[in-house]
Amino acid sequence: MQKFKRIGGVLLLIYAFTVIMIHFLQEKMIFLPTKLPINHEYSFVHDFEEVNLSTEEGYSLNAIHFKKVSPKGLILYFHGNAGDLSRWGDIATFFVDRGYDVLVMDYRTFGKSTGELSEQALHEDAQLFYDYVLKQYEEEQISLYGRSLGTGIATKLASGNKPNKLILETPYYSLLDVAHDRFPFLPVKWLMKYKLPSNEYIQEVTCPISIFHGTDDKVVSYDSGKRLFESIPTKKKTLYTIDGGNHNNLVQFNDYLTGMEEVLR
Repeated sequence: MQKFKRIGGVLLLIYAFTVIMIHFLQEKMIFLPTKLPINHEYSFVHDFEEVNLSTEEGYSLNAIHFKKVSPKGLILYFHGNAGDLSRWGDIATFFVDRGYDVLVMDYRTFGKSTGELSEQALHEDAQLFYDYVLKQYEEEQISLYGRSLGTGIATKLASGNKPNKLILETPYYSLLDVAHDRFPFLPVKWLMKYKLPSNEYIQEVTCPISIFHGTDDKVVSYDSGKRLFESIPTKKKTLYTIDGGNHNNLVQFNDYLTGMEEVLR
């Protein structure tokens, strides 16, 4: 009996340690930024402008604005949880190739962007860039694109504005949903500081919504994205299921390419 008590005590200590670690280290687990020196010079195949916007607290947010001569519109792109604009700028050129202007920002602590991260700051910074592009484009010309982590940010932004469309790649029902899938044995509802409840935001989105998700996604499950799709109240919605697609390779599938051609048309 003493042996079982000792084992139970050890397991309880391990559980408590895991709970504490998740609570205090979750930001480092969610966000995986890489930093760039302030004098870093970007290089892309398309013409672009480097943009720096200041927050109310005086922080600087860095972005890349690709511009075409006669664009079909603008895509305001919110990227995933890792890297910086030297990577995401290349990824976003997919849309420049299809005739669109694209603006992609780096979140606080990513690349050249400064400041302190928080869920509220992510949304405020997204609105800052939305207001910035509204000075250059009609709102009906602006489409929002979110990828992975950025899907919650894009969805929240769409819920408070009137963009032309909302496009989500590998989205989650909520960030809590992702955490629960990853740590089903932990009380993540009480531990998570970043909840990003896309399922709640999306109830207020009035523009057409398109979701792209791979069935073999091991980072954000296909079921999480499908649940989000099913929660959308509007009929102006489309789910593009990419059979065999994982979290980072949807662009390699014809179903993604043909679906995106339909959405961007």
